[in-house]
Amino acid sequence: MIDSTPNNDAILDAVRNWVTTVVVGLNLCPFAKRELVKNRIRFSITEAANEAALLQALKEELILLDEDASIETTLLIHPHVLSNFRTYNDFLPEADSLLQLLDREGIYQIASFHPDYQFGGTQPEDAENYTNRSPVQMLHILREDSLEKAIDDHPDVEGIPERNIALMNEIGVERLQVLLASLSPSAAK
Repeated sequence: MIDSTPNNDAILDAVRNWVTTVVVGLNLCPFAKRELVKNRIRFSITEAANEAALLQALKEELILLDEDASIETTLLIHPHVLSNFRTYNDFLPEADSLLQLLDREGIYQIASFHPDYQFGGTQPEDAENYTNRSPVQMLHILREDSLEKAIDDHPDVEGIPERNIALMNEIGVERLQVLLASLSPSAAK
């Protein structure tokens, strides 16, 4: 029997390709390219198989960020837990509570990406959901001070979401589905 489960290398390759092709390539985050080029994005995969283990992995990443200023941001990829978007979405307040518990609220911020991401008030098939759809579920840990500086230097931060939604609608759901499927870990095998 052949194991069709993507290995960690395939998952990491898929996420790196997604960041390069979608996040930076489509300029969904105008701040990401600089950090990607400077190799200051940490791509970390965890074997966590339950929410408690994921919280522990998140805690370890926060400690690592505290200790290593050369890492600007971390993508904590968790392929074995929270594959259901509703469960993932219900978990996000726990991640934020961990920031509070560790007294890191205001120092770090957690952004969310999931293969089935859906913004409130949208339908699952709406193109705008693809701004936060990724090949595998992950938590994105951002340094707030760096984010604030980047925002201060950007000429139109308020326009970013609107521009991204317009771009997703222009590309269209069918093409976005094909693009995301081509970047999935199983496609990278």
